[in-house]
Amino acid sequence: MKPVAFEYCRADTPDEAVALLAEFGGDASVLAGGMSLGAMLNMRLVRPRAVIDVNRLTALAEIKQRDGIVETGALVRQADALESDLVVREVPLLALALPHVGHFQTRSRGTLGGSVAHADPSAEIPLCLVTLGGSVVLRSRHVRRVPAREFFAGVLTTARQPDELVVGLEWPRRRAGAGYAFDEIAQRHGDFAITAAAAAAETNGGKITALAFGLGGVEDRPIAPDVARFVGAPANDTTARQIAAEIADRVTPIEDLQGTAAYRRQLARVVGARVIAQAFARCSG
Repeated sequence: MKPVAFEYCRADTPDEAVALLAEFGGDASVLAGGMSLGAMLNMRLVRPRAVIDVNRLTALAEIKQRDGIVETGALVRQADALESDLVVREVPLLALALPHVGHFQTRSRGTLGGSVAHADPSAEIPLCLVTLGGSVVLRSRHVRRVPAREFFAGVLTTARQPDELVVGLEWPRRRAGAGYAFDEIAQRHGDFAITAAAAAAETNGGKITALAFGLGGVEDRPIAPDVARFVGAPANDTTARQIAAEIADRVTPIEDLQGTAAYRRQLARVVGARVIAQAFARCSG
């Protein structure tokens, strides 16, 4: 199929991109990597009046470290993030998840910010950002930061306003001694995850001192359930299974052609327990 006719606008500066968004509002789509938008345009799932190309905004393709944060510009290519020593060292959960994102051909064009803005419930990058408690940086006439756990509102739905541009993602830096793990179940490698799980853990003396756990592909957005009550519990496989089972019983899984709600709930138990146990094993506390 072919997309409906639209006005193509290429922004050369962030100010131009924001001005175009202010002009077209909800009738505009932003083109970054185009790995999702291109297909949606061709299938006419979206019918924008204008497509705003932001690929020339090189300032949004940088990876920076400041204070306790690693900031990745919205236009950082997924392949570049995977090869970044800074990302591998300071945001290891993202580095573990990126090989699961599509294929190397799509990662060479797909962007971190584009994946977050697209907000597919099965997407790995939003799941990592939610699990770690990161933030999304948005720009219009003003700049605002939205916690990732508040940014995703449902399937392909976010807190971004029509005149706002996603300009960056803020990732908490790796904590000394912490262990990280990521895994997912998909029909084939590179397909959308039926269920994905991510975990970040800290231990001391064989006990849990901090834990973050996230699930993707289960509900209509990536989620990071509260697991604070398990702090102080033994950091072992039994506890990992207990945590995953409790969370799986509390979720409200979606249903589609890839799996029923019951199937996704069971995957959350199995993959969740595996990932939590791996995070425990990788702790140096």
